[in-house]
Amino acid sequence: MSELMRGLNTMQEYSLLIGGKAGEGINTAGLSIAGLFSSLGYRVYMYFDYPSLIRGGHNFAIIRAADRPIGAHRTRVDVLLALDRKTIETHKERIDGKTTVIYDSSQVKEGMGYGLPLDDIIAEERASPITRNSAMLGALARVAGIDREILEDVLRAAVPEKHLDSNLRVAARGYSAVESVFSVKQLDAPALPVLTGNEAAGLGLVYGGLDTYVAYPMTPSSGVLHFLAGRAEDLGIRVIHPENEISVILMALGLAYTGERAAVGTSGGGFCLMTEGLSFAGMSEMPVTIVLSQRPGPSTGVPTYTAQSDLHFALNAGQGEFPRLVVAPGDPHEACAWSATALMLSWRYQVPAIILMDKTLAEGACSFDLDASTPPRDHEPLLEDGEGEYRRYRLTEDGVSPLAFPGMEGVTVKANSYAHDERGFTTEKAEEIRALQEKLLRKAGSLKAELEGYQTVKTYGAPDAARTIICWGSQKWVCIEAAAGVGARVVQPVVLAPFPVEAWSKAMAGAGEVVCVENNATGQVARLLREHGFDPGRSILKYDGRPFAVDELTARLEEVFV
Repeated sequence: MSELMRGLNTMQEYSLLIGGKAGEGINTAGLSIAGLFSSLGYRVYMYFDYPSLIRGGHNFAIIRAADRPIGAHRTRVDVLLALDRKTIETHKERIDGKTTVIYDSSQVKEGMGYGLPLDDIIAEERASPITRNSAMLGALARVAGIDREILEDVLRAAVPEKHLDSNLRVAARGYSAVESVFSVKQLDAPALPVLTGNEAAGLGLVYGGLDTYVAYPMTPSSGVLHFLAGRAEDLGIRVIHPENEISVILMALGLAYTGERAAVGTSGGGFCLMTEGLSFAGMSEMPVTIVLSQRPGPSTGVPTYTAQSDLHFALNAGQGEFPRLVVAPGDPHEACAWSATALMLSWRYQVPAIILMDKTLAEGACSFDLDASTPPRDHEPLLEDGEGEYRRYRLTEDGVSPLAFPGMEGVTVKANSYAHDERGFTTEKAEEIRALQEKLLRKAGSLKAELEGYQTVKTYGAPDAARTIICWGSQKWVCIEAAAGVGARVVQPVVLAPFPVEAWSKAMAGAGEVVCVENNATGQVARLLREHGFDPGRSILKYDGRPFAVDELTARLEEVFV
């Protein structure tokens, strides 16, 4: 058994949940709790659940902290922080005799555990209602035996200066209102920042040479837009918010035509509107990178929940046949590394690249170590050498033509969505149409050969395990942890197009009994594997808009592995 999976059996960990209404800052409170444990050297993961409402409804965040890397949540919690009665009622199955409950006694009249009169505290401290979260954070710190100084340091890092004093006062009231129940020890490990998958993908795009990010807000990809827009000046990039997704893709292609590295972000409905532009990119051989975050569908679906149901849409979107790169990172570290790589490969081979994420990965947060994100290789595009007549679509052995951009001396740069000859002029001649299509196919082969030098398929656990779990994307970590409980290894394809057939064959050698875990109803990666001649085994599927919890998946695996 690998060191990682052996450690998962003995880890020290804590699970916490904070819940309340939309508009009460539950996501921010969850990130503050994550920051509190991160400051003590723990590796954290946070899952955020919320309905499509601006105010009201029920929001909650589950924060898990452990002494080893993690990337999934469990059902049971050690501490439940309830800002309203609905939180307690909704999460009864997470509470047992060892759970400490802290609740707002202004809202919950009959509760077990520690009741905080938040209305009175807020009034007496003349603080904003949103500071209720700081009272809860203070109470949590005392229950967990965490020094008040550490709590105050976390608040100073998270709260704007003009609101800091009131938050510190309210947190102190929460701290003094409860007693210590257990003791969270300081670990001998560095504190790491806590990033969402969206933030990590944004950093990766910048790392890959991003010049301009173009997007129309669409859950769950909007976090990339907000993150990059808030830091555009520091990062030296431009961020543009056009009027709709059609404008987004066409603007990105226009930027690429002028030599700017552009990326866009969207979800399924927006990607629908982009597909004609995607086909234009395929025919005109203009690079564009698309962050595509999945959510349940069809149509509007359930916009604030999660699914892995757009795989074949991403693989087949657009008319005609043209190469594309599709990658599915499994955690923020992979999101950072593969976003950079996807953008650079898109430019090297002049193809569209799709970074396939989902709500679980995009909006989930975990400890992030930039050094653990594999640095991408440098992939400079083949630029025009200035010798002879410039032919934008020159027929080359590898299918990749030299690039030139408007303004370069002595060249005319054409971009044509119609079938065209080497110079970019429209054609309907049979031999030129055939040559163009064969050029695109050679380019696809060159991209596939390039990817053989990457870790396109990852494995975790003992190589000689008699059981194998296949997963992709955000299911990576829940499968790694559940696999340790059933004596299995995990195989994860990161690149889904062009599919790494040889790497997959090698990874699956001696696989034994196989199951395929996915967050969709039809087994989409299992279908992809069958298309390439591989047996994906039995499917374990979840399609209610929520990701698997570790204990939930473990139970499902025990039913299958008999």
